[in-house]
Amino acid sequence: MRIKKHIPNAITCLSMASGYAAIVVALEGNFLWAAVWVIVAAVFDFLDGFAARLLKAYSPMGKELDSLSDMVSFGVAPGMIVFRLLSEAAPALPLGVLNAYVPYCALVIPVFSGLRLAKFNIDERQTTSFIGLPVPAHALLWASLGCVLHPVVPTNEILLATVVILAAAGTSLLLVSEIPMFSMKIKSLAWKGNEYRYLLVVSAIVFTALWGFLGVAGTIVLYVALSVLSSFTSS
Repeated sequence: MRIKKHIPNAITCLSMASGYAAIVVALEGNFLWAAVWVIVAAVFDFLDGFAARLLKAYSPMGKELDSLSDMVSFGVAPGMIVFRLLSEAAPALPLGVLNAYVPYCALVIPVFSGLRLAKFNIDERQTTSFIGLPVPAHALLWASLGCVLHPVVPTNEILLATVVILAAAGTSLLLVSEIPMFSMKIKSLAWKGNEYRYLLVVSAIVFTALWGFLGVAGTIVLYVALSVLSSFTSS
């Protein structure tokens, strides 16, 4: 048995396990560690593809496993982060018995993440770029926002719940949108053709150094903006 062909799948399983860990700590209200585990899952998600290309260890099972792992780590995990956020805000809302159901608005995230992944699996246009916001980027956005917004809960429950629900609906629609978004995979290190990628990497470093988790969220917003700009300039 050739061990190397199983290495990418093993890394994918580590990504999935990290997603499960993010779900557990998110439901416990530990937003910092939920964000950390989502980031760890994203690193493993990058490494499994890198390992598959390096070792030429592609397989139909690997493709399916990767999709299932993404659903856990970048669909369910961010959904549970938002679920916990809304659960903490819900008791103070002026909706009476309906307060208990407000957190379930967070389920829009895993549902649309599943739709995004299913669409990606059958869409032949997305071999070198993306159509719609990739689920890892979406998960990183909400993982970082969980850390940023959590301190707001005790004093601004109504405002926070409203903003979170509307934002979750909006970003979930981005997942299944027809907006072209560039991939971070590069074929060469040349500046030409990679301008937006290099700008995003430099911005991510600066934003994160200056603003921490808010900088991570800002990087995802910039990624969407640059993708839209790139689609206009290339058309």
